Amino acid sequence: MSHGPRSGLYAVSSALLAMSRHLEVRDVLKTIVASARELLDARYAALGVPDDHGGFAQFVVDGVSDAQWKAIGPLPRQHGILAAMLHEARPERLADVRKDPRFEGWPTAHPDMSDFLGLPIRDGDEVIGALFLANKRRPPGGCPPDGECGFTEEDQELLTILAQHAAIALTNARLYERSRELTIAEERSRLAHELHDAVSQKLFSLRLTAQAAAALVDRDPSRAKGELQQVAALAAEAADELRAAVVELRPAALDEDGLVATLRTQVQVLDRAHSARVVFAGRGFKALPAAQEEALLRVAQEALHNALRHSGAARVDVTLARRGAGAVLRVTDDGSGFEPRSIRSAGRHLGLVSMRDRASGVGGTLTVESAPGKGTVIEMEVPGG
Repeated sequence: MSHGPRSGLYAVSSALLAMSRHLEVRDVLKTIVASARELLDARYAALGVPDDHGGFAQFVVDGVSDAQWKAIGPLPRQHGILAAMLHEARPERLADVRKDPRFEGWPTAHPDMSDFLGLPIRDGDEVIGALFLANKRRPPGGCPPDGECGFTEEDQELLTILAQHAAIALTNARLYERSRELTIAEERSRLAHELHDAVSQKLFSLRLTAQAAAALVDRDPSRAKGELQQVAALAAEAADELRAAVVELRPAALDEDGLVATLRTQVQVLDRAHSARVVFAGRGFKALPAAQEEALLRVAQEALHNALRHSGAARVDVTLARRGAGAVLRVTDDGSGFEPRSIRSAGRHLGLVSMRDRASGVGGTLTVESAPGKGTVIEMEVPGG
């Protein structure tokens, strides 16, 4: 190994501290992969979290550019050496992965890999991930006399330590997210009761005021006019309450209704609640892994929020269509748009950073097209399972 004992211990300590700083699962995954690649001086590193459908719910890479990752295409399936690590829960250290009988090739844009080291990440008896590295960097003085330039037994021992702590960090992050989800669910329930009461009161007042206006139309037109103005004010307040319900509660009925039905319902509610026309179309969509469907829903919600709150659009179109084994979501508005060159400063305000994180977190991509006065198109593509 290229590190001496002191620098090796320091590197391991730094990696473990870095993992413990994060509570979001996605951040923990990124930190594990980056730490493993740096610790073992590898050119490439990746970590996959398996789903229940033979694919990966999440897949994070380090050492591959965004453009190259997009060109590679769909996420890998659980086959070959990946399947061996996940299903047999054993480490794999190979001098040349291409010569292994289980090797099944890779896409055209995939980087060429030779030496390989992979380990399952286990929480008790459950395999919760697979961590693997490829192409150990050659030492400055060249390979040792025995010609071994790949990963060593010492490297495997180090990665085993890292994988054990990665399991702890990943489990803690998952527990944190579940705890947060429970808190959010409780808050949603509280908000639902409050909003129901508030909207019910507004609608009750609206009905009484409308009845009063109707009774006054013939005998006191001026008072009827005042009552009608009150009707308009109450209607506006009720609409605001409904918008708040849509934005704050963000109901997710994915498990029961599926993504298409959930999106269609939310679009219909928004269409009624806003002056803008909001339209949904779903074509040829097939079910995707749960993580991808949730990411598509969240990005659609964020894009709709931007279009309806910030763009001044008169029409917003949401389309969900099949593309290969995956799907593509498009949210198009005819609003004010913005200058793409200023996207970095506008990105956080418009939620573009979180949308990109959600897309990349499930192996997808997000593109934004906009121009002042020309509206905005947000497109998210996911590879499928």
